[in-house]
Amino acid sequence: MEITAKLRYLRISPRKVRRVADLVRRTQVEKARATLKFSRQRSAEPLLKLLNSACANAKKNFSIEYDGLFIKKITVDQGPVYKRFRPAARGMAHPINKKTSHVTIVLEKK
Repeated sequence: MEITAKLRYLRISPRKVRRVADLVRRTQVEKARATLKFSRQRSAEPLLKLLNSACANAKKNFSIEYDGLFIKKITVDQGPVYKRFRPAARGMAHPINKKTSHVTIVLEKK
């Protein structure tokens, strides 16, 4: 039985989110919570909220306590890119790409 939760349109680039997601992939939920809580990366806080949401889904929908759960899969995909422009010298403009992420987490009972 798989429990899923999704976080969409996170305003952090996927490359930065993947660095933190790699820390908690294939680990127990309790260990992943401790790792995310004390990580200094900016993307650790939204991932911790997503993990807590997935645990709440397990309890509400399947009546499973999160003690025996582990993170089976966590994927970070690229979302839409917000394109902005910055004024430059001689009437030119330089592009700024503000990247977003879609994160999916899948929990499974051990």
